[in-house]
Amino acid sequence: MADMNDQLNKLTNTPDSTDQFDPADVSANQVMAILAYIGILVLIPIFAAKGSKYARFHANQGLTLCIAEVVLTIVCNILGIIPILGFIFRLIGSLIGLAAFIMSVIGIINVANNKAKELPFIGSIKLLN
Repeated sequence: MADMNDQLNKLTNTPDSTDQFDPADVSANQVMAILAYIGILVLIPIFAAKGSKYARFHANQGLTLCIAEVVLTIVCNILGIIPILGFIFRLIGSLIGLAAFIMSVIGIINVANNKAKELPFIGSIKLLN
């Protein structure tokens, strides 16, 4: 059990840039930051909170997550039509959906804790300025 906790801590031990954001901006834009992790709703903070560095940070995380999930799911579904191997690709597609859900929850927890932490694996990708 300790090994599992260590692995989980390593996975979620991502860069934290919370100290770079104005606390007033953080508290004023929590709802926008949460919306960034709910699929297509990421467009709301992208367009409605352009002036908030905090909301933009989380919108970047959410947009990267959404794009990665869509692209990987499409690829797995296309490969899923291959006889015999298709089952494996459809299973991988389902696991990608589960992983995206878990990362969305991690992002929302970070927002609820007033944190600006990168998501595991994809958090360092910058799509928005």
